[in-house]
Amino acid sequence: MTHKIAILGASGYTGAELVRLIAEHPNMDIVALAAERKAGMNMAQVFPHLRHMHLPDLCKISEIDFSNVDLCFCALPHKTSQEVIRDLPKDLKIIDLSADFRLQDPDEYEKWYGNPHSALEQQEEAVYGLTEFYRDEIRSARLVAGTGCNAATGQYVLRPLISAGVIDLDDIVLDLKCAVSGAGRSLKENLLHAELSEGANAYAIGGTHRHLGEFDQEFSKLAGRTVHVQFTPHLIPANRGILATTYVKGDPQSVYETLAKIYADEPFIQMLPMGEAPSTHHVRGSNFCHIGVVADRIERRAIVIAALDNLTKGSSGQALQNANLMLGEDETLGLMMAPLFP
Repeated sequence: MTHKIAILGASGYTGAELVRLIAEHPNMDIVALAAERKAGMNMAQVFPHLRHMHLPDLCKISEIDFSNVDLCFCALPHKTSQEVIRDLPKDLKIIDLSADFRLQDPDEYEKWYGNPHSALEQQEEAVYGLTEFYRDEIRSARLVAGTGCNAATGQYVLRPLISAGVIDLDDIVLDLKCAVSGAGRSLKENLLHAELSEGANAYAIGGTHRHLGEFDQEFSKLAGRTVHVQFTPHLIPANRGILATTYVKGDPQSVYETLAKIYADEPFIQMLPMGEAPSTHHVRGSNFCHIGVVADRIERRAIVIAALDNLTKGSSGQALQNANLMLGEDETLGLMMAPLFP
């Protein structure tokens, strides 16, 4: 069976990544690509690297016949996404890549994103899209909310450790380096080459990063109590990749064994040998996440490092993984490509 797919927001980085992945999927056919400001253009004009693909021209969302669509990816900015999804057909399967449906509490959404939620009915039915931990819920969901790329990386490290009770919940430090594509494709002064290259900087310091809302929600739910991680993201002069270095208080061997056990059968989460650290170079362009554990020189402290591609495993690859589940396909279909190296 061939599933008919629409992508809204196809002119952004995550939209292009979705096209790249889905175009090679044996059971999916892209029938509509929407980009309001670039409607009427073809994808080769917007993304020349996709010119070899036979794709529909970009159009406005209002021009799409959704009766001919089995599943829709929504790669629009937050706030815009909820307004669009609110008006889509009620029986349409949707995967949202924005932040609009990640937080279950509307007050928390308004706190972190600065505006009231305008699609509360849809927010109530949304399933959080961290595939490895919400697989059963995703299979039967109509609307799936993709995670933040930073939030996914941190959760792959910390969720199993919190659930197993092998670390001190009041002593978690997450230091994260994120490539520039995580900021999207819109023009921003601080992302100009001359402003960004040959340097790195911390941002959203002191607990202001919006992905903390996801950490607070998910970690506190797991622990049955409030869990707040100390989190500082850094912007690095790279196109793709996230490297999350997490400092935890607990026995390093127990930390390693807990992670190795939970991910033993996961196709996309790869545990490295004890003492080995991952690199973003080794996951680039893939749906894999590499995790390494190193014992600190201070007794009963461990350093856990995770690397993934923010556009693939952190966003569009995760979305396709979820779409496979929602459509009854093998979860790995279209996603087992090897990383690009060098």
